[in-house]
Amino acid sequence: MSPDPLDPGKPRGVLRQRLEAGAFQHRRQLPAAALSDWIEHFWQVDWHLEGVSPQQQETLPHPSVHLVIEPAEAGIHGVHTGRYTRWLSGNSYAFGIKFRPGGFQPFLRADVSTLTNRSLPVASILGEAGHAWVDAIRAAVDFQARVALAEQFLAERRPTADPKVAQAAACIARIAADPAIISVEQLVAQGEPGKRALQRLFKHYVGVGPKWIINRYRLHEAVARIQAGVAVDWAQLALELGYFDQAHFIRDFHTLIGMTPGDFARREAVG
Repeated sequence: MSPDPLDPGKPRGVLRQRLEAGAFQHRRQLPAAALSDWIEHFWQVDWHLEGVSPQQQETLPHPSVHLVIEPAEAGIHGVHTGRYTRWLSGNSYAFGIKFRPGGFQPFLRADVSTLTNRSLPVASILGEAGHAWVDAIRAAVDFQARVALAEQFLAERRPTADPKVAQAAACIARIAADPAIISVEQLVAQGEPGKRALQRLFKHYVGVGPKWIINRYRLHEAVARIQAGVAVDWAQLALELGYFDQAHFIRDFHTLIGMTPGDFARREAVG
């Protein structure tokens, strides 16, 4: 079954899927076919917290560049290697474009690792026309209107196809879809170029290395299983995700998530 263009799946990596108070909505839409080589999806989050305390939202990193527009700020954000934490207050929104892994490099026309853990103004990459476009996005009446404006703007600046972009995106899609991939050596054995060539490809087009991506998607998998509400054998899960032992898995989980797997599972159970 092909994905619904108005609902390309439940977002992964959102650590707080429910706010303690107020209302929060997360919408996504796939791009038009002409832009699908570079863009994974458009998204928008809306929050309504007027009269209640600020609420914390946390997400895990993906190996993607995001362009994000809010009422008071806008920027292009490289891969963020740590947990992203944001306090939400009042009533507002954020509209974003999630580029495919490797998909922003043709727009940047430089090594994407120079953007890792950094943000740049929209106009610094997309030119002075980016200022007027950001204003138009802000003035749009709803999510669908913003998507239409974004597609028109980016279609006019669509780069030529680059087989390296497709190669990087396909490799990362395989890592994300197959939890059994736990090492770079497995990718090489499956037909990817040698380890050093793969590292160079990912550094230039994605901004982070293949080992980092494998580790992050395995932790995404751990979080998804916990959020599914099923009982988890931590020692068995650690082995499935490629860890030498449970202690190393718990250490990495705590470093990224900010708590142990058991504490996270208890928090999710309480809601």
